Amino acid sequence: MAKSRKRTPQPSPPLRGSPNHPRSAGRWVALAGVVIVILFAGGWWQQHEEQKNSAPAKITPAGTPLLADERTVFAQYGGSPSCRECHEEAFNLWEKSNHALAERPVQPDRDRAAFDPARSFKHGTQSTAALWTNDTGAVTSTGLYGQPGTHAVARIIGHDPLRQFLVAFPGGRFQTLEASYDPHSNEWFNVYGNEDRRPGEWGHWTGRGMNWNYMCAGCHNTRLRKNYDEATDSYHTTMAEMSVGCEACHGPLKAHNEWQKQFGKSGRKDPTVTKSTRAQVLDNCGFCHARRSDLTGDFKPGDRFSDHFDLTLVDYSERYYADGQVRDEDYEYGSFVGSRMHQRGIICADCHNPHSAKTILPGNFLCLRCHNGSDTNAPVINPVTHSFHKVFGYDTNGVLVNNDLLSYRPKEIKETGGECVNCHMPQTAYMQRHWRHDHGFTIPDPLLTKKFNIPNACNRCHQDKSVDWSVDHCEKWYGAKMNRPTRTRAEWIARAQQGDPAAREGLLELLQREEAPYWRAALVGLLAPWATQPEITAVMLRSLEHTNELVRAAAAHTLEPALSATGVSEALRRRLDDPSRSVRIAAAWTLRASLDPASPVGCELQLFLDSNADQPGGQMRKGDYFLARNDPQTALLHFRKAVAWDPYSPPFHQQLAVTLSTLNRPGEAVATLQEACRLNPKDAESHYQLGLACNEAGNLDQARKALETTVRLDPRHANAWYNLGLAQNALGQPDAAIESLLRGESTEPRDARIPYARATILARQGQRKAATIAARRALEINPAFAEARQLLQQLGE
Repeated sequence: MAKSRKRTPQPSPPLRGSPNHPRSAGRWVALAGVVIVILFAGGWWQQHEEQKNSAPAKITPAGTPLLADERTVFAQYGGSPSCRECHEEAFNLWEKSNHALAERPVQPDRDRAAFDPARSFKHGTQSTAALWTNDTGAVTSTGLYGQPGTHAVARIIGHDPLRQFLVAFPGGRFQTLEASYDPHSNEWFNVYGNEDRRPGEWGHWTGRGMNWNYMCAGCHNTRLRKNYDEATDSYHTTMAEMSVGCEACHGPLKAHNEWQKQFGKSGRKDPTVTKSTRAQVLDNCGFCHARRSDLTGDFKPGDRFSDHFDLTLVDYSERYYADGQVRDEDYEYGSFVGSRMHQRGIICADCHNPHSAKTILPGNFLCLRCHNGSDTNAPVINPVTHSFHKVFGYDTNGVLVNNDLLSYRPKEIKETGGECVNCHMPQTAYMQRHWRHDHGFTIPDPLLTKKFNIPNACNRCHQDKSVDWSVDHCEKWYGAKMNRPTRTRAEWIARAQQGDPAAREGLLELLQREEAPYWRAALVGLLAPWATQPEITAVMLRSLEHTNELVRAAAAHTLEPALSATGVSEALRRRLDDPSRSVRIAAAWTLRASLDPASPVGCELQLFLDSNADQPGGQMRKGDYFLARNDPQTALLHFRKAVAWDPYSPPFHQQLAVTLSTLNRPGEAVATLQEACRLNPKDAESHYQLGLACNEAGNLDQARKALETTVRLDPRHANAWYNLGLAQNALGQPDAAIESLLRGESTEPRDARIPYARATILARQGQRKAATIAARRALEINPAFAEARQLLQQLGE
């Protein structure tokens, strides 16, 4: 089950590629002197003024359901026990695996020891107890209304290294308790440590962030249908088989069973089965082992990953580090798709036994199967001379002296620095006890740690040493090899994530030479802040034609701000017939304002929206959909529901306030943002939006105070400095205004509006020379800036 380290959810894709909190410019009018400065362009106001003057677009109900009837689907499944007779060896490996035990009923002989004798543990300021009662386990914990209650365990998910417990709730729900059990240490613990989550939070165990139907069920069972009913906010979840059975990877096999019973000894080829391609095998694994958005809720083996999911990439969020290392709980598939191993054609089954899920060889023996000079064309690696560490089975000169696999006992090896995985697949602990290897096969680079705080494998082990110590050793051992393209890529991505405007050129240069589709797609998304610039728009349009669907989908997402540019809408409409559903839905979302909901791709988009409507992010997406289609009243219902489901997520409050403003309810917009600031006092964007709303409500002094709070919390918020300067000028503080505008200009030197606003204030003060210089600067940034040219003419230029 996904256990984000953040308490609030990320808004649901498919909007990717831009920072988490897009910064609208706001509408400000400088009422003085030489020229009027209008500044709410592209943010709250401009779009919603158009909506106020437009009739809602009529929505036609979708036609034929896109999903096959589940009774017909489930009738095609034979169940894992039916495989044992003919496939006993594979079945026995699977039966003991984490896949087979992914979800199951409580079994007294296996589970009673966790609950009996009763015990309790503390986490944060709370206390939880586990006990055995009425022939099942039970947990006493803080419940939905903040009071302790005892909850019977209905089912168990997970097996090793930890087990989590499901509690039945009304409306067909199952909720996953925070209280978990470690079978190795016989200990209970809280998967969130001492975070002290409270009822009402999205991530509390009673909240939607711990809802089994949405968060866990699809990957812990075989061919599941969530069956969420939005009208009643309830579930009717069904599945072909509990746990990850044989048919979760091989597909429905009842016809195969019947054919084998009738014709198995005939020598004829079984027409009911088709061997999966290597690409299909990888996609099957990705179904559960990827961080992604679910587009359909009905993946089955043999389907393409991109027809059902929108993969999470390295972006402006904190999900990944800039070099591609996992940061949040990202599972394995995304990292692997971005790795050199994937680019060379490796798939999961090359290293893992698909039935036991264990690696097929221990330790370095697995890696050296290919990196030993065989005919795989993989680089030849001597683990001793490559790692500069002692390595099991080798002497200090790098000569193999022990090739006995049975003598390899990792827990008894004291020197682990020469283990390939410890450098190239470092582990991160999730849910407190679950250590997982990063499958990005990254190269440790302590210099990136020093410059951008990106972790490196050297200091993960040598925690008593400084980063400079690691940098020095890498330079000594590897020299110029450290200055590799992956370092350059990570540096530019890190600079973009830090808000450095100069990153635009670096990202653009990287995109021109990047070969890996995953990284091309990530770079396309990272260029989103500059999407409206003609050069970047042209790059996005070319990316729409790329051969890889990841790149095309990223371009379709990123082009939304540039939708009015020449050729963009037409290019996106061509992608509505793209072979990949992820690209079609990305294009449909960007074109949602004019998309025919009854068209085939319109129905696909509706399925995506409905499939995610049980989460606050899904309600936000629905609200955005109706808002784009000039139906703010319906949008408001969805936004209110999102805020009610997750009151601690600032973007939800912000969008609700924008919609209230659209409906000419500025007072309610201000109140909504004041509540957002109360709940999240350190969120700069909430204070920024409050400043804009206060201005619209006619309270300029309160707007100034909110904007001052914004820049104190986030000194790099260029739009806040910009609008603060305008507010200060309108309040008769021109010197303070100029200082604020200069701060904004230093933060975002490519925004022509800022020096232009400064020029108007300087001109009014009679500082013609300084005003001229500022106006010229605006024209240097944007030669088509007509107001700046007019101001220069008025100044005598």
